[in-house]
Order: sequence, then C-alpha cells, then structure tokens
Amino acid sequence: MTRVDDTRRRLLASLGAGAAIAVAGCTGASGEPHYEDGDVDVDGEGEERSAEEMTAAQSLAEQEIHESVTPLDTITIDDHEFVLEDGFVGSTVQGSVENTDDERVELVEVRVRVYDDEGDQLGRYIDRTGDLDGESTWEFTVVLLESPGDIDEYDIAALGTPS
Repeated sequence: MTRVDDTRRRLLASLGAGAAIAVAGCTGASGEPHYEDGDVDVDGEGEERSAEEMTAAQSLAEQEIHESVTPLDTITIDDHEFVLEDGFVGSTVQGSVENTDDERVELVEVRVRVYDDEGDQLGRYIDRTGDLDGESTWEFTVVLLESPGDIDEYDIAALGTPS
C-alpha cells in the first residue's frame, strides 16, 4: 500500500466519524441519558403482591430497553412521582413527558431505575409510546416489580427517536 492510499483512508475515516457526530448533533442527541432523582415516601404502606398479582404485574412491567432511542433535547420530563396503586399494579412511577419541538418524535421511552436504602440498584423499568406529536404531552405509568417497602429512591430519564 502506498503512502497516498494510507493518507486517503485516514481522511475518509475521519470524515465518516465527523459526519456521524454532526448527525447526532442535529438530532439533539447528547450521549448518555440524564437521570433525575425521585423520592419514595410510602412509610410502610403497601403489601407484597400475591403470586397471581405478581404474574399480572409482570405482564405490564417493561424491562427491555429499545436500542434506537437516544437523549433528545426536545424531550423533557414535566413531572414524575412514586405512586402506590391498589391491586396487582402496586409500585409505579407516574408523570408526563413533553415534546417541545414542532416535529414528531417517532418513539419516546421513559426509563426508571429503583434503588434500596443502601443505594443498590434493584431493577430498571420502562414505559414507551410511539409518535409523540410536536408540542404535545404524554402521560406515562412505569410499573415496578419491587415491593414498595424495598424501594428507597428512584431515578428517571426520557429518551427518543426523532422522525
């Protein structure tokens, strides 16, 4: 291989990397998701789910992340809180996410990580929606499988896939 070929390959590789970074910047992607902290205040409320209730809750609880979502500057979490629902639903984090841009977002994903009182992560749970129109809000409910007495705190992030 000649020196010219080697130089040409390096130039093309750097141009390709620069194009990928430029595209990421255009979508508002900024790398790793930014997680906001959340408090859990149940003061001993809530009971363990029965086996039947746990099976029903597991059918609602999403845990698999979608690989195509990234942090977007146009997706903001308006509010969130830990809510203890009656019956099999149990522990949840509920709130709303806004698309502040004029353009539709193809997929929005809310990720919640829950922790015990020693700071150990107990699990990660997801809620998602498709086609969030520009300047609109989506209300989410993330079902958590841990018992409320086991959860001390959580953190939350919203990600998306631009159209």
